[in-house]
Amino acid sequence: MSATFAFTGRTLEGARVSGERRAASAADAVAALRRERVLVTTIGPARRSAPAATWIRRRKVVAARRLAVFTRQFAVMIGAGLPLVQCLEMLGEQEEDREFAATIRAVRAEVEDGSTLADALRAHPRSFDRLYVGMVATAEVGGVLDTILDRLAVQIEKHVALRGQVRSAMMYPVAVLAIAAVVVGVILWKVIPTFAALFEGLGAVLPLPTRLVIAVSDSLATFVPLLGLGAAGAALAFRRYYSTAGGRLAVDAVAMRLPAVGGILRRNAVARFCRTLSALVGAGVPILESLEITAGTAGNAVVEEAVMATRAAVERGESLAAPLRDTEVFPALVAQMINVGETTGALDTMLGKVADFYEEEVDRDVAGMTALLEPVTVAVLGVVVGGIVVAMYLPVFDLIGRLAG
Repeated sequence: MSATFAFTGRTLEGARVSGERRAASAADAVAALRRERVLVTTIGPARRSAPAATWIRRRKVVAARRLAVFTRQFAVMIGAGLPLVQCLEMLGEQEEDREFAATIRAVRAEVEDGSTLADALRAHPRSFDRLYVGMVATAEVGGVLDTILDRLAVQIEKHVALRGQVRSAMMYPVAVLAIAAVVVGVILWKVIPTFAALFEGLGAVLPLPTRLVIAVSDSLATFVPLLGLGAAGAALAFRRYYSTAGGRLAVDAVAMRLPAVGGILRRNAVARFCRTLSALVGAGVPILESLEITAGTAGNAVVEEAVMATRAAVERGESLAAPLRDTEVFPALVAQMINVGETTGALDTMLGKVADFYEEEVDRDVAGMTALLEPVTVAVLGVVVGGIVVAMYLPVFDLIGRLAG
């Protein structure tokens, strides 16, 4: 019977590592770690039984882009006929992220100890989600691991590309607004006090816009810390509210009703749902399990609730298309295409086509929003900075008029 041992050690590069390892004895654990090129310095029974590398799961979630590369390489190696343990060993050695590399080595050790690949992956939910584990489990039963890994790689790559497009669309306006905030802050902090002292020395009569700008400048040192604390408090309160089930549902529902942005979020969620369900159904995962996994990986509480309601209807014997249409979350096109897929027996293909369509829709929407945001952002920046400049020059014009008169 295997036991769990806690260890600390160093790699050949001198990096310190620690974690837990299952083995029949401490000597076997040391031997396994030595094969992974880890020099053990201390080892002993763990305080509680836990899967290998539990410490990793408490840390960051592996980046989707890194997981996509791993999955693509894994599929190629399996397709080339390499043994499973050898594939994992090679992938662990060449992985640059040390935490993810340690996870891969832990998975390899568990597979080497007799665990299935799906069970070994399931022990590391921070790196491999339910979608990943479910498809791998089905692949192992059907003996088509390379095909399913290839599908997974495509799924993850599509998701990464879609999320990257949305993020890149928001980078420009956010960057411009951040720079504008810094510029306006410097003007109010350094430039406006100089003008205020000049006007006071000249005894100029200050119009209302100028007095307002000077008042904002004078109160900047007082209000900025308060605004910072208020923003931090609001962010913390929002995070705590969003961590609750009701808060997440309410926020996601409001976000999907926002002008312009809400449509993009909805189409993005629909594309992700269709892409995920297509991959699961195509891999041979039962429809009820596929819907449950898809709901858990939807990334949107409104979509998750709609998918679970659809799952309950399907469990009662209904078709998939009608309950989806009744949720009013998914467009009619989705239900129509799914109905055709169920009728023809090509549900995964139809879902893939719907996902392609909505991904292209998101691309166009993001491009259009970016094209609109650029001039709007520049105009807002021009109005703010220009308004400050005009407000500060109004007394100058008044003084010039007096001198000329």
